[in-house]
Amino acid sequence: MGKEDIIQEGITEIIRNLKNISFEDQTVLITGGAGFLGSWLCDVLIKQNARVICLDNFASGLEGNVSHLLNQENFKFVKHDISQPIYFDEKIDVVMHLASRASPLEFDKFPIQIIKANTLGTWIALGIAKKHGAKFLFTSTSEIYGDAKIIPTPETYNGDVNPVGVRGCYDESKRAGEAMCMAYMRQHGLDVRIARIFNTYGPRMRADGVYGRVVSRFIHQALNNKPITIFGDGKQTRSFCYVTDQVEGLLRLAWFDEAKGEVVNIGNPNEITILELAEIIKKITNSNSSLDFHPLPPDDPRRRCPDISKARRLLKWDSKVELKEGLTRMIEWLKF
Repeated sequence: MGKEDIIQEGITEIIRNLKNISFEDQTVLITGGAGFLGSWLCDVLIKQNARVICLDNFASGLEGNVSHLLNQENFKFVKHDISQPIYFDEKIDVVMHLASRASPLEFDKFPIQIIKANTLGTWIALGIAKKHGAKFLFTSTSEIYGDAKIIPTPETYNGDVNPVGVRGCYDESKRAGEAMCMAYMRQHGLDVRIARIFNTYGPRMRADGVYGRVVSRFIHQALNNKPITIFGDGKQTRSFCYVTDQVEGLLRLAWFDEAKGEVVNIGNPNEITILELAEIIKKITNSNSSLDFHPLPPDDPRRRCPDISKARRLLKWDSKVELKEGLTRMIEWLKF
């Protein structure tokens, strides 16, 4: 199976799981559309015969993620920084605002750009939705919970975040973005939906430099028999959601009328330690990598696990792909 086959199988899986949920004949604007999750959304929507406007400035997204769509009649690419104003003449039905750098390794290098994408960018994207009377989906993050005191964490938990710490640029700008969405709903009646995304992994997740997230970084290191970089003692936990499950959840959240004004956790409820993750990846890749321990970054959450009972009830959604299965697919993709 080739690299693109793995992605195409995933797209088919998402569409099959969505059943009768389709955005056919709708025009969807996706900011950050050339990114990891954004490009998957572009692919699924194009397959459903939606019209897709993909907006990205390649701050962390890649042209290669969407280059195969450029010759599609119902796909339009716009290179633009969403923190700068932009206007569209064509009628837009749905705005999905995903644009933002998201790797913790970027937080001390690009804090201003991150804040602008989630505040000014959200304001501009909301303005587009308001002008067109479109639904608005904001991809927020589990980071808004900070070092949560309630595990599994429900949407009603307000968070424990350090606003002046190195993670504050991302955590607090996402919180501000959420507040802005609700302000537009209350003042203008805009149809907004907020997804709090928990750690997601899969093909197209970058493994290079500051863009590498824990799963892609571990796999890249294991495949090359390099030391696996672990921050702290590795006993901190995360819950990892495979990309096909995440994208299905986002599309369900954008679809259901009952989701207007709702905040929904979308993630896998199975919690594991970072050490366990490293060992699973080593086993699947048959790697000789050693474990290389480094100091824990400031404000790094000790545990992270979503309560997804609301997603199950409201969106009829659940995570389906087991961790070992998802990791195997991603490893096969990264091998090419």
